[in-house]
Amino acid sequence: MTGTATPQGGYDPGHFESLFAAEDRHFWFRARNQVISAFARQLTENLAPGFRVLEMGCGDGNVLRFLSDACPDGTVVGMDLYGEGIRYARSRTSCPLVQGDVRRAPFGKQFQLIGIFDVLEHIPDDLQILRDLRELLHPEGALLLTVPAHQSLWSYFDELSGHCRRYSRAELETKLGETGYTVEFLSPYMASLHPLMWLSRKLRGSQSSGVDAKKLLEEELRVVPVLNEVLTWQLGWETRWLRGRRELPFGTSWLAIARRK
Repeated sequence: MTGTATPQGGYDPGHFESLFAAEDRHFWFRARNQVISAFARQLTENLAPGFRVLEMGCGDGNVLRFLSDACPDGTVVGMDLYGEGIRYARSRTSCPLVQGDVRRAPFGKQFQLIGIFDVLEHIPDDLQILRDLRELLHPEGALLLTVPAHQSLWSYFDELSGHCRRYSRAELETKLGETGYTVEFLSPYMASLHPLMWLSRKLRGSQSSGVDAKKLLEEELRVVPVLNEVLTWQLGWETRWLRGRRELPFGTSWLAIARRK
């Protein structure tokens, strides 16, 4: 499949084991945690103690622990559909954890910050999820999200990961607008990876047929010592640039902050 979205989407909870083993060292996850932490701290630093933060689709807790560190005066809650992820998350964080569906979220209070990080692309009806999150968001709160960018980068890895789409700027802005948000900041990030990913997708092609999914995931998550540190350092510069609310010219992912209209 090239340049189109796959209709089924979803997420294979069997991936949690491989992710859990690699996330602490792999440059991609380290860089994403840096930028999420920077913006979570920025968005909550002026709130009165006791504010509430929700990570929807917290998975194995990799991001949740960084949110907790970035928001020490608040209550940080993680929610995920899969019990497999919740079990791993319990070993990483002491945050309250909820297994459940956002469409039936069991929360009696709204949240001043909601994060959803590389989850939206797995969901066929992303508009409904954005609406559901808006109902959980405090009127003065912020939605912080990351999603993969550019359908031109679609590949076998998107298919095997259960992605429904990669987002263009226009699509993400439009969908946020349609579901009751105003975009406060939107920028591509992971700029250092864009040429590498583009070349890799061109050389390997976009089809997943005949590819061993587990082997492919392990290859994508493999930590190459020198390259891993170089990319970690390069992507660290991006965080310092972005936290000043300055956009990058290109990247392989989108970072967005949105408010309720």
